[in-house]
Amino acid sequence: MVDASLEGLSAFPLTPLAGDRLDERAFRAMVRRLAAAPVDSITALGSTGSYAYLSREERRAVVSAAVAEAGDTPVFAGIGGLRTSHVRQYAEDAQSAGAAAVLLAPMTYQALTADDVYGLYADVDADLSVPMIVYDNPATTHFTFTDDLYARIATLPTVASIKIPGVPADPVAARARIDHLRSIVPGDVTIGVSGDVSGAAGLNAGCDAWYSVIAGTLPDHPAAITAAARAGDAARAEALSHEWDGLWALFAAYGSLRVTAAIAEELGWASRSCLPRPILGLGDEDRARVSELLRTLGLTTPR
Repeated sequence: MVDASLEGLSAFPLTPLAGDRLDERAFRAMVRRLAAAPVDSITALGSTGSYAYLSREERRAVVSAAVAEAGDTPVFAGIGGLRTSHVRQYAEDAQSAGAAAVLLAPMTYQALTADDVYGLYADVDADLSVPMIVYDNPATTHFTFTDDLYARIATLPTVASIKIPGVPADPVAARARIDHLRSIVPGDVTIGVSGDVSGAAGLNAGCDAWYSVIAGTLPDHPAAITAAARAGDAARAEALSHEWDGLWALFAAYGSLRVTAAIAEELGWASRSCLPRPILGLGDEDRARVSELLRTLGLTTPR
């Protein structure tokens, strides 16, 4: 049976820092805004949440804060790490804090083989009492899943969703891609699209979920896209997505993390330079493009 919490729009908030320390007050405010928004889940400590740069204690604090502020909205927690023993600790911490599911990407320094990655998921699966989301994000982790590996990992008992890195832009090709994935994974494993420019296309192609970067900061428009797609109005979902083509272009130019951080900073929801060093935020010229986009979208007033 499909876990309904693993469907719909999952919002990935930033984990803002201030002076190289977790800005828990700002993070809690972000989660409260998401809990009041029409999102189906909140994913703390995704790549947008900079999990790879945080200590175990910081991660524990982030998940605990998210659960405390999320109300009835399920919280998923990223648990990625370079070492399996550390990942298992993060998983235990997330479960203890009340996370409804965990999100695991295979982080790399030395290149990983398919057997390495399967072993990681199998080892973590053995300890879990909550569902696990397979996080395929090759642009960040530098590991690319094959369909055979999807199929192999999806048979593990706790694996309940696979987050795929986008779909083809052509609707027929996108539908064929999702239909193929459904044919190789168990029926109770959901398929979620990522890469926000592909959100509407993925949902229209039959994805169960959209794991969204921008929904963690600006949830209302992604929620409208999701609602249109789930209602079967593919044309409206695509039209709404195209309204934010300017944002998708900035994501392509600078990366979604830096742009999303700049948006949060411009709206007063995070302090300047909220990303973990050595990641630098956008410079003044690029930040001006973000400010102009916010004005164009009517999002200049903090909410």
